[in-house]
Amino acid sequence: MSGAGAPNLSVDATGLRVAIIAGSWHEEIMSSLVSGAQETLSGSGAEHTLFRVAGAFELPLAAQVALTPVSAGGGGFDAAVCLGVIIRGGTPHFDYVCNAVTDGLTRVQLDTGLPVGFGVLTVDTEQQALDRSGRPGAPESKGQEASEAALHLAVTARRIREAGPTLRLVPGTER
Repeated sequence: MSGAGAPNLSVDATGLRVAIIAGSWHEEIMSSLVSGAQETLSGSGAEHTLFRVAGAFELPLAAQVALTPVSAGGGGFDAAVCLGVIIRGGTPHFDYVCNAVTDGLTRVQLDTGLPVGFGVLTVDTEQQALDRSGRPGAPESKGQEASEAALHLAVTARRIREAGPTLRLVPGTER
């Protein structure tokens, strides 16, 4: 969502509970991603809790637990923001992990019906990750962007549910 065409996704997320789930590899980069997510969530009025996992591969299960209702043994969060760093190495491991994480987080979002902000950097070099981390001077902040996307979808999904079966698609009546 970066660049000249990036949308403004700011919303009032007061009352939403969001789990930030962050990997532990590449701490300098992760610290900036987490800070960007926390600042965005705080600025929107959402409550948030940070959970750390070992690496990106563990993000899907942690997100699933966070988004599962409390009555079913989960965290009962309204949304999750998943942050990680995967840097290409000299083996196919990069491709396997990237695919597993992307597919896993997509599945969690679809299975739970709750938003998962995708803030996993899949890059060729450490410099590319630093440039997307949100650290001072970085042109992009994927932690911020993933949080904005998750919050925007949480608020939009709530509005869709509230509109229920009476929602009529009439030109000019976008909500």
